[in-house]
Amino acid sequence: MTAETSAPAPSAGSGRPASLTLGAALTALEGAALAVVGVMDMVSALSGEARQLALNEFGGAVIVLLGVLPILAARALLKERRWGRSPAVLTNSICLPVAYYMCQIGGGMVAVGVLVGLLGLVGIGCLLNPKSTAALYAQPEG
Repeated sequence: MTAETSAPAPSAGSGRPASLTLGAALTALEGAALAVVGVMDMVSALSGEARQLALNEFGGAVIVLLGVLPILAARALLKERRWGRSPAVLTNSICLPVAYYMCQIGGGMVAVGVLVGLLGLVGIGCLLNPKSTAALYAQPEG
């Protein structure tokens, strides 16, 4: 085996912690959900369901772009890049007021609101977990 083909043996304690992986996955899920909502908003404008075509098109495009940031942050977290944690924690924090207002609507939205709130809390907990912090800050930023 040559030096180019052999992979370094993992040392004890190395590797991405499960909490960081779960936090990144939840953040990516939330970003994807935002992007889907943005696309649905744009489609409703194009199909004539919306009353203000330009406003819905622009608003949908903004929501899609807002969904891209959490996806990029999740990708950075999977690569153990420190910068990804701040937008990921922010995204998960925004889930909490969204969940509150969904629960205020009542009906079937209460269950969805509880789910969104739990996803946000679990995401925050995973991203601020000491093991996640150690994985992100143990090596120099590259």
